[in-house]
Amino acid sequence: MPERGRFQPPGQDEAVYVISVAAELSGLHPQTLRTYERVGLITPGRTGGGGRRYSYRDIERLREIADLTASGIGIEGVKRILDLENAVSALRARNAELAEELEATREALRQATAPRPAPRSNLPALPSAPVGQAVVVWRRRP
Repeated sequence: MPERGRFQPPGQDEAVYVISVAAELSGLHPQTLRTYERVGLITPGRTGGGGRRYSYRDIERLREIADLTASGIGIEGVKRILDLENAVSALRARNAELAEELEATREALRQATAPRPAPRSNLPALPSAPVGQAVVVWRRRP
């Protein structure tokens, strides 16, 4: 827990920036931020009174949106690109989880199939036939 009286910078996901500061940091007009919220490109946090609060991650997303629109991509295209980027990130994370699970399963299989020393017992040692050396005699019924 942080000490009282010491300044701790906000985390990347803490919604602390008012709309005017977020607009200045992202290089966009506050009305543009409201439009992006209305079309679903960004979802800022809200105060108890309903004021918008943006996180550092929101501002980074706004900058990315600004770059895409500046390159000539429309709002719907930007929305689709961001949705696809989110889907790719989720799939990469899931792929990493599955790769870890597969490696853990392989290791468990290696351990399960590893040769183990024979348990010690007080029984006399019985000679065992080598594998593949047994002979089976079959008789046909008349």
